[in-house]
Amino acid sequence: MDDDCEFEHSGLSGYFSRDGIRVEVEIYRTAGTQELWRLEVVDQNGGCTRWHERFATELDAFEAFAAVIEADGIASFAASSNSTIH
Repeated sequence: MDDDCEFEHSGLSGYFSRDGIRVEVEIYRTAGTQELWRLEVVDQNGGCTRWHERFATELDAFEAFAAVIEADGIASFAASSNSTIH
């Protein structure tokens, strides 16, 4: 995330665990704006997966995260140290 800005974090942000793997889901946008929502997932080793795509709603962002979990499993986030998808 950009350290020079204040961010509004979605209530859907937080920790998610499955199959013994824990990740932190970060859904956020610049505070005080109506910008589209951003999505990042930080794995238990500190690796970060960031989406290029921006989302109209925080639920849309969470559903994109959930779709990856269903399609590829939570281990797909732990498999790479830093990546960008979509």
